[in-house]
Amino acid sequence: QVQLVESGGGLVQPGGSLRLSCAASGTIFRINVMGWYRQAPGKERELVALSISGGSTTYADSVKGRFTISRDNAKNTVYLQMNSLKTEDTAVYLCNANVLGGIPAKLSDYWGQGTQVTVSS
Repeated sequence: QVQLVESGGGLVQPGGSLRLSCAASGTIFRINVMGWYRQAPGKERELVALSISGGSTTYADSVKGRFTISRDNAKNTVYLQMNSLKTEDTAVYLCNANVLGGIPAKLSDYWGQGTQVTVSS
């Protein structure tokens, strides 16, 4: 009933930049939180950044000052601008959204399929 589709991953050299996008579609009445998580091989999934309705944001300490999350509410889309990328940023990046949607309406968490980000020289 609600789908999240990510795009924008790829291969980039250390110090480079990438911009990820995640668009939510379906029967959506309200999106409370949209955010990004990542999971590297052999590691647990970790929070990268969140955008909360009302405008506040939060970031993992490891990405503060390098990554910026933004949101276009009219398009139900969240972006992650990643600058000064490091090899340790290599992971599958997953979009997450807390959505009031569907018929009948209910509040649920949704995940995208993930997009690979590889930082390597």
